Amino acid sequence: MEWPHLALLALALVQLVDAVLSLRPVDFVRDCLTDVGLPRRWWPLLPVVKTASAAGLLAGIRWQPLAVLTSAALVLYFLLAIGAHVRARDFGRNLFLNASGMLVLCVAVLVITLAA
Repeated sequence: MEWPHLALLALALVQLVDAVLSLRPVDFVRDCLTDVGLPRRWWPLLPVVKTASAAGLLAGIRWQPLAVLTSAALVLYFLLAIGAHVRARDFGRNLFLNASGMLVLCVAVLVITLAA
């Protein structure tokens, strides 16, 4: 398996784990969503979006334009997440480790995919 495919697979696995954790949000996920003020009625959408992104990344292994589109969408998603943390003045672990770390990972996957 080539580097771009491994990167897509790794990010897809991260998204799937995150989707599972969001089904019935574990404490740290629930705290994060509450801290940024995401309305509870939107919470059920998160596992759907995260699972769809994982599916897009996995399908992108076979069709690169979908990998690029999905990776770019995830970059936008995490930029918006960082914006939500900043707006809520949530400058702790959720911002610097979770959202920013995921943004770096998504940008790296996007760059690797574009370079392939």
